[in-house]
Amino acid sequence: MKKKIPKFKNEAEERLFWLKHDSSEYLDWSDAEDTLLPKLKPSTRSISLRLPESMIEELKVLANKRDVPYQSLLKIFISEKIDAELRH
Repeated sequence: MKKKIPKFKNEAEERLFWLKHDSSEYLDWSDAEDTLLPKLKPSTRSISLRLPESMIEELKVLANKRDVPYQSLLKIFISEKIDAELRH
């Protein structure tokens, strides 16, 4: 027989509980099904990055041609470069 999951006051209290307890004592994982979360976004962190103004303006022109925000285009460019470097 499985233990009953307690009621939590907030998410922080629940997080602390699961850090200290084995979920298999509370849930029957044999019935669990795999699931995909296609819209789940990875955690992000803001950084400060100094770029020459001319580079930012050129990036904005390129982004405008693609109809995307320039910050998004910058993330795409960085991601593509990281992927290319890791493949070598």
